[in-house]
Amino acid sequence: MEFVPGPAVHRVLCADCGTPIVPNSANLCVACLRNTVDITEGIPKQASISYCRNCERHLAPPAQWVIARPESQELLAICLKKLKGLSKVRLTEAHFIWTEPHSKRLRVSLTIQKEVLTNTILEQIFEIEYLVQYGQCPDCTKLAAKNTWKALVQVRQKVPHKRTFLYLEQLILKHGAQKDTISVKEVKDGLDFYYSQRSHALKMVEFLGSVVPIRTKSSERLLSTDTHTSTANYKFTYSVEIVPICKDDLVCIPLKQARQMGNINPLTICTRVGNSLHVIDPNTLQSSEITSPVYWRTPFDSLAGISELKEFTVLDVEPMHGAGAVKGKWVLADAQVALSGAFKSTGTYEDDGMMDYETSASANQIFHTRTHLGAILQPGDSVMGYFLSHTNFNSEEFTKLPQDRIPDIILVKKAYPNRRKKTKTRNWKLRSIGKEAGEEGETGGGRGVIGRMGGRDQKKVEQDYELFLRDLEEDPEMRSAVNLYKAEQAMKTGKEGSGLAGGKSRKKAQFAMEVDSGGDAQMGEGEGMEQDESGPVEAAAGGEETDDDVEEEPDFPEVKLDELLDHFDELTLGDDVHEEE
Repeated sequence: MEFVPGPAVHRVLCADCGTPIVPNSANLCVACLRNTVDITEGIPKQASISYCRNCERHLAPPAQWVIARPESQELLAICLKKLKGLSKVRLTEAHFIWTEPHSKRLRVSLTIQKEVLTNTILEQIFEIEYLVQYGQCPDCTKLAAKNTWKALVQVRQKVPHKRTFLYLEQLILKHGAQKDTISVKEVKDGLDFYYSQRSHALKMVEFLGSVVPIRTKSSERLLSTDTHTSTANYKFTYSVEIVPICKDDLVCIPLKQARQMGNINPLTICTRVGNSLHVIDPNTLQSSEITSPVYWRTPFDSLAGISELKEFTVLDVEPMHGAGAVKGKWVLADAQVALSGAFKSTGTYEDDGMMDYETSASANQIFHTRTHLGAILQPGDSVMGYFLSHTNFNSEEFTKLPQDRIPDIILVKKAYPNRRKKTKTRNWKLRSIGKEAGEEGETGGGRGVIGRMGGRDQKKVEQDYELFLRDLEEDPEMRSAVNLYKAEQAMKTGKEGSGLAGGKSRKKAQFAMEVDSGGDAQMGEGEGMEQDESGPVEAAAGGEETDDDVEEEPDFPEVKLDELLDHFDELTLGDDVHEEE
């Protein structure tokens, strides 16, 4: 085998240092070539990146805030975009060099290549140091600045109570619809929700439309415009009006609309309010559903609310049998009732000592009526109803009704007066949408978003809140739609507070409401607010019977422990929580 030598490699001396090298166009070695030509020229060795500590986002060129974890590919891409001259070279490798987490410095190692002479490619490794500058992104700036918002949702209901908004607050908390809200403000007939983005406001409007019957209107206001880029800045406002009819209200449907709804009796009771109204005729158990478009086409108001309910005593109940006598949980029955406290030996006198003959004429009268509560009423029970015999309504639709079709009494719901006379602590509590302290015009305490205006309406809000709590206790279907939480601390406080009266007898039938540290007015013993069952407080009659002598109703719908949650799942706008006794 013949040996063939390889081609001889000719070498030349470096023009600067004299080192033998392979010939190239510059006749310079790599070291001398790097000293002569700097391929990193034009690439800054120091730079800065912006970081928002509130939302933990970095500013990516040109003006986009993105989430990037430390030493992640996203953060490395943001760092490389900050280098202006990097497009003139070829990047082969880039990685982070470890630095202290709190040093506010980021070090990145780069390996680049560039052709410096003909067929001569030079590679170089160098480091770049980034200074992390803390700042605020535009979204966090709007959150930090007061009265700065992009969209507003105005929720209104023209009714004289706050029970609807108390229930709506619990629905918002259960479904987490408040997470994008930057501020909530109470106004005369409702609430205002402020948002930093228009999409968040539209999401809230969509949620409200799914839980209550509403109609909406939208408007926008131009703040600024740029003629060069054809862009404009707007503020959006969405007006949401809730149907002014609530649960247990007496409703007189317009005759034409009643005929279109299956020829139902116009005089009905509202049994449930969801995204539509559910009404029932207590005489026939015929029910119907009124959707929002149907209602707003021919709107009407309720004849009477729960503040006008009277307490009656059931003398006899006879459930009816046959087709149509039972519909769901409702059972048709004929009942004999009398006003609560009827058949007393003493007459009813006014303050001046004269007898009230108009009241005493019906005090001992027995009324026959037909009711839909035949499944829960027993002789001797107390029941709340509308007394139509001596009531005048300013309604044209009610005037058109034949007099023979108007009953003397319409029973609405069962009452538990003995239970209300006992100062018993509730074993559950509710969350509340928190508030930002120090807002202009606030005089109320720590009640939360409802009842913050204070003033003359503060006592009325306390009464509405107690009625709302009673509705939750007495209506399992309504209670299942909200979250109830265990109140172990409230129970302990109630037990300790029972011995602070200095040995005095607890004989005044009042409720004691414990509020959080904001300083709401407490309504306890001795205020003497004498009302019927529709009010939150009942004064003891004569003070001769103590709470221990009163027998509780055995069928009172207690809130079971398996319906209560242990703790709060997430934070709201604040940490305010309703606590009740």
